[in-house]
Amino acid sequence: MDISLAFDRCGAEVTLPDSLDTEVLRPRFAAGLPDEDSGIASALANPIGSPRLDELARGKRSAAIAVCDITRPAPNQTVLPHVIGALEAGGIPAENITILIATGLHREATAEELVEILGPDLLERHPVQSHRAREIEEQVYLGETSSGTPAFVDQAFVEADLHITIGFIEPHLMAGFSGGRKLISIGLAGERTIKRLHSPLYMRDPNATEGSFPDNPLHRELLEIAAMAGHDFMVDVALTDTRAIAAVFAGEPVAAHASGVDFVRQSTLARVDEPADAVITTSGGYPLDLTFYQAVKGLTAAAHVVREGGEILLAAACKEGLGGPEFSSLVRNSPDSEGLLEALSGRTVQVDQWQAEKLAMVARRARLSFCVPGLAAADRNKLWGPAHEDPQEAVDAMIGRLDSSARVVVIPEGPYVFSQVGQGTDRDADSGRSTLRPPL
Repeated sequence: MDISLAFDRCGAEVTLPDSLDTEVLRPRFAAGLPDEDSGIASALANPIGSPRLDELARGKRSAAIAVCDITRPAPNQTVLPHVIGALEAGGIPAENITILIATGLHREATAEELVEILGPDLLERHPVQSHRAREIEEQVYLGETSSGTPAFVDQAFVEADLHITIGFIEPHLMAGFSGGRKLISIGLAGERTIKRLHSPLYMRDPNATEGSFPDNPLHRELLEIAAMAGHDFMVDVALTDTRAIAAVFAGEPVAAHASGVDFVRQSTLARVDEPADAVITTSGGYPLDLTFYQAVKGLTAAAHVVREGGEILLAAACKEGLGGPEFSSLVRNSPDSEGLLEALSGRTVQVDQWQAEKLAMVARRARLSFCVPGLAAADRNKLWGPAHEDPQEAVDAMIGRLDSSARVVVIPEGPYVFSQVGQGTDRDADSGRSTLRPPL
């Protein structure tokens, strides 16, 4: 069986023996909109639970718009002109519309990345800033949430008269689904806030995982912080397998996001009848597989359908290496998953430890192997399992470790598929693919 994996910008072709019991899990991606501009305009003209954006803008002097950074394939260049047009129609001048790159604790966007995220026209017309979570003087303290999280949010966003987010919705390894409130409560939050939200308090809660919504403690915390920051309006999209726009959800942030989650849940849920002996997964290709830090999301997605003690192979290009210095240090200096989890339980939360913690929790459940050609050889040797540079070589090595009767699940789009074990899958005996019934 020949399978195309989402890997880097162009994908990777691998072949699995036809003798294997193989199932390929793909989301039931919705079709793309026939006219994306018309779809966005219609959503803005008929917002969910809110007045139109141009009406909200009337009488306001300024607006701030949070958008995703380079690690997310959000169609900012398509959506932003519509949003800015509505703001200007409501009377806010271009020079008072600030675009904030919601970096969280990621690095600032480079000049080249800003062009890719926004396009040259928007860069010339509007103030653009990358959020800097570590600069405490650039955050506003909004008080504590009801659960005790100190809420620090970007000053430029909080002090604007109108507060807007633009993003997209996909399954998320901790928040259930991305989008909406997350662009503020993580993307524009201060370091202290992010550390608390990514502490073991939430990372090890069984309800803080992919697809868990709305009964998710992290989701509830994100909502509360976004409300404290004055989240007025959101525009989120759902994407097709080619990253085209499938649907647009605009309006009051809580209601519009919930509507988008319902749509994405239906279009990404893939069920298998029983846990697999081995899973081949990815990080969804570029841009999410730029670093090993982000690629961990492909492993957490696969962990839902592998049996206890099974194996997961992750294929991710990782052209920018392991990730930030704190995460990189944890990977390089942690000989095993149990040691890492024990160490993290007894110390102050550090930047980016949460992704290492999620990685360790997957390693508790399954044996790991990797195809991560962008990592230096010294770093590949620090991973908790065999690491390869070539996708086919990694697949062949994994198959060589399996029994001939092993059942293998392949998730070519990795974290863009919300996979679960349970009823609802019809196997196509000829192709090995799943024909998926909508969840009840």
